[in-house]
Amino acid sequence: MYDKKTTKINISQYSVLRISGILKIVFFLIPLLIQAQYPASVETNLKNAGTNRPELEKALQYAYKTGDDQKIKAMQFLIANMDIHSSSDYYWEDTKGNKIDYNELDYPDFLQAQTAFAAIKEKNPDIKPKPVIYKDIENIKSEFLIENLENAFKAWRSSAVKTTSFEDFCEYILPYRVSVEPIQDWRSTYAGKFKWIKDKITARGFQAALPYVKDDQDIWFVNNWKEKRSEPLPRLGSLQLLFRKQGPCSDIASMNVFTMRSQGIAAAVNIIPFWATATEGHYTNTFFDENKQMLNCDYGTKDFRQNLAREPAKVIRLTYSKNPETLASFEDISNIPKGFLQQQNYIDVTNDFWETTTVKCPLYPTAIQPKIVYATTFNGLAWRPFWWGKTDKNETVFTKLCKQTVIIPQYYNNGKLTPAGAPVVIGNTTTKVLQPDLAQTSEVVIAEKEKYLKFKLGITYQLLYWDNKWKILGKQTVTSPITEMKFEKVPKNALFLFLAGDSKGLERPFIIEDNGEHFWF
Repeated sequence: MYDKKTTKINISQYSVLRISGILKIVFFLIPLLIQAQYPASVETNLKNAGTNRPELEKALQYAYKTGDDQKIKAMQFLIANMDIHSSSDYYWEDTKGNKIDYNELDYPDFLQAQTAFAAIKEKNPDIKPKPVIYKDIENIKSEFLIENLENAFKAWRSSAVKTTSFEDFCEYILPYRVSVEPIQDWRSTYAGKFKWIKDKITARGFQAALPYVKDDQDIWFVNNWKEKRSEPLPRLGSLQLLFRKQGPCSDIASMNVFTMRSQGIAAAVNIIPFWATATEGHYTNTFFDENKQMLNCDYGTKDFRQNLAREPAKVIRLTYSKNPETLASFEDISNIPKGFLQQQNYIDVTNDFWETTTVKCPLYPTAIQPKIVYATTFNGLAWRPFWWGKTDKNETVFTKLCKQTVIIPQYYNNGKLTPAGAPVVIGNTTTKVLQPDLAQTSEVVIAEKEKYLKFKLGITYQLLYWDNKWKILGKQTVTSPITEMKFEKVPKNALFLFLAGDSKGLERPFIIEDNGEHFWF
């Protein structure tokens, strides 16, 4: 028998089921539609994230749901460049490879943390640090990225500096890390500790406030520039800086970035990998003021100042994003010497700190010439690679090299450097190739110089010149008090090194001008 009521119910149930099915399809397609909106660089890194992809997508979807176009672009920016970032960290393990339960940040202060670790070591005398690398793209969680995003925008939009562009915000305020430090949740802590900086800027202006940051730092943070950490920890984490209250210039520079970014101020680290006329290197900062001017600040020195005291081999500024002009952006890092040249996230800012020039450098003729050649500077009694150029018909071009320095072009292969050409002196207006002339020689006098050279009894000194390696011209041992040494048959147009038997690695190369004067680099 035909039942209209039953039929209506069945039709209604069919409609509900149909609508339900449509909704299921729609909800299934929504993530796909959102995914289709991801830029190619973001989608590539989502694939690279492996099992961590859902966490990154949660962060992206959060940004989309805010409806804030800048927050969407900012989250995309972080994830699109995340694959080149990682943390260099460590933990302690015993002889059996078991992890020791110890975290210094669990203690009230660093002294108590050290005391606790001493007790652990007394019970486990053979423990050793185990270095580990954590890739951001495989480990960072959505909650961390979302909190970082919101705190960064809050700081930027309420900053005393109102003129920072969105592009500079993304590069120099938004990033959750500075270098290769362990990832720690720092924004809220730094925002509270250094909130007084905003008041200083408002009351006195940006530049006038910077010395107060230095003075505050001097009160509670110790510059241990000679510190050699026993742990395999290249950089302290953001909270470790506040906890340990000590570190070398590299940590000080990072701390200044965390400090300024927490207040919505664009800040960056500048790395001097090697001095060109001294040993070792240095780290400084650049902050962006209300006029969008870059202020270079060196808080790692006794006196606050903006200018460098000597010639750098290079000054490179760390960025978060990839720079397609870096060597590592197209060359396998196994073919690149260790150091910053293996990174993709930096820009060359040397000419912001020193007078530079472009150098065309001749290379030795070879049947098969490598495509990349490196500029090397003398630092710590060794030639250190600090820049690169492409080879072209037995020559290369090095950009933004500091004047009044000397370099040697070298190839890099299987972990070794080999000379690709003779030393080149970079003058104010010209360059000079130093190919030693063994046919023209002269007598050379090396005299004592206050604060630089003092002949000591019992020490042997040797004069060397460069001819694809350091070659000895002569040796002399001090047997009685003297103020100078003479050496015969010294070739002209050469690069020299005067080396003491008790050297501490501070000696500098020099040339001898036609008038007999010595010019040291």
